[in-house]
Parts: sequence; C-alpha cells; structure tokens
Amino acid sequence: MTAPLWSWFAVGGLIVLLLALDFLGNRGDHEPTLRRAVATSAAWIGVSVAFGVLLGVVYGSVVAQEYFAGYLIEKSLSVDNTFVFALLFASFGVPARLQHRVLYFGVMSALVLRGAFIAGGAALLERFSWVLYVFGAVLVVAGLRMLRGESHADPRRSLAVRAVRKVVPITPDYVGNRFFTRIDGRLFGTPLLVALVAIEVTDLIFASDSIPAIFGVTTNVFIIFTSNAFAVLGLRALYFVFAGAMDRFRYLKYGLAVLLVFIGAKMLAADAVHLSTAVTLIVIVLVLGVSVVASVVTTDTRSGPDTGRLPPR
Repeated sequence: MTAPLWSWFAVGGLIVLLLALDFLGNRGDHEPTLRRAVATSAAWIGVSVAFGVLLGVVYGSVVAQEYFAGYLIEKSLSVDNTFVFALLFASFGVPARLQHRVLYFGVMSALVLRGAFIAGGAALLERFSWVLYVFGAVLVVAGLRMLRGESHADPRRSLAVRAVRKVVPITPDYVGNRFFTRIDGRLFGTPLLVALVAIEVTDLIFASDSIPAIFGVTTNVFIIFTSNAFAVLGLRALYFVFAGAMDRFRYLKYGLAVLLVFIGAKMLAADAVHLSTAVTLIVIVLVLGVSVVASVVTTDTRSGPDTGRLPPR
C-alpha cells in the first residue's frame, strides 16, 4: 500500500480539526475530573478505532491489522509515559489546573517531532536495510532494561532543560498559564516553559522505543505516522485517566518490556522466521491483556473510595 498525496492532506486536516476541537473544549484553567478524562479518552479511542476501520475498508484487512498493532504498541507505551509525566509535574510543582495546557502544547510539538523521527527512520531504512537490525537490538536492550527496573535518563537534567534555563531567565513563580512573561521590558520564561520542555524531552525518549517498535510491525510510513498520531492525540486525556492510578498497573511495565523484547527479536530474526501481522497483533493483545488483568487483580482493595477528582499533584 502506497498512500496517495491526498490522503496525507486529509489526515493532516483531520488532525488539525481534532486539535482545534480539543482546544475549544478545554479552554480556561480548570482542575480536570476523572469522569471527564475517561469520557474524553473514550472519544479519542473511538476516533482512532474508526480511522483503523476506514483503513481496512479502503486498503484491506492487512493494512488495518498493521495500523491497530502500531496503535496498541504506542498507546500502551503512552500509559508508561503518563506515569513519568505525573512525576515530572510533581517535581516541578505544576498546579493541576495548568497541567492540561502543558500537555496540549506538548502533544502538538510531539506530532511534529515524531513525524520528523519517522521520516528519518524511513529514509535510513530505504538506504540502509540493515538499520532494521539496529532497531531490533535497541528494542531488545530497552525491554531488558525495563525488566530490570532501569529507568530512562532524568528529563529534568537533560541538555534541553538546562539550555532553556541558560538561554532564557526563568521566573521563580508561575505567572498564570503563561510560558513567557515580560518584567521591566525583559523577556522571561516561566517554570511552565521548563515543564513543557521536560515533557517534550520525555516524549522523545519514549519515542526512541515506540517508533522503532512500530517499524517492527510495518515499514509503511503512512501507517506508522497515523498509528502514532492517533495514539499521541489522546495522550492528554489518557494522562488524566491514569495519573491518579499509577499503583494500580504495577505489572504493565513488565508487559511492555516483554513486548519490546518480542518485537525486537522478531526484527532480528526476520530473515529466518516470519510472523504475520495477525499473529503479532494477537501477541500484543494477549501480553497487554495479561499484564493489565494481573495488575487489576492484585490491586490493593484497601484503597479509599474514588471521589472522581484527580489529586492536585
């Protein structure tokens, strides 16, 4: 399947429309409720599933399977991503009413950066086919590190965050919902800007795992981008669903680690062993299902009742 140019414009227009609707529906600084976050996340998932079904109708079941496999990989890794976001927001002291603003602009930046990441990966694969084995090795190593409990580098100490602090003076306190402000005619960044950069660095770190993983399912750039885009579009709502429930999914990380190792091994053994997209999709669903069910079953039932409102940090 080679996507025609009009389909790229159509998807781009749809993404812009969805982002505009999301912005209009979340204007103002307000503390989100769990009920609203669940409803919004369900709506994003519905749109993503509908797009996958449309792909199946237009291009066939194999293309739809590739899309859903890539979408599930990205969506599941996004859950792990949200836990890191929660820790970052807590460390930067970002008020709950401002977190959705940071994530909204973070999602827009992530779409652009991931698009560039995907384009670069596809160009490398087209010129150097052996890069696929490099991607496979990266995934195996990442999965094993995750199984051992090793974390990624701390985004708060990244070069990008340090560069922001050096290039732009940062105010000691938040200034409403602004990323920048002027004091005596001089431009200052706010702690909200630093938090946004840290979120972007985190997303890029996780993209270094998730995007090579989708290349293990398909090399079709249109499928890779759209599965990534629709998973990222729902990232903000997903964060507010899972931010207050980090301890309830204690085994999800192990499931994600197994998936990374599985897909990496699949890429490394591609010349000797061929697994269909359907088999890959089944494995993804089973591994995620088992890890989620195991997490839910072993969740401490002694926790207090859910008030429907997320914690402020």
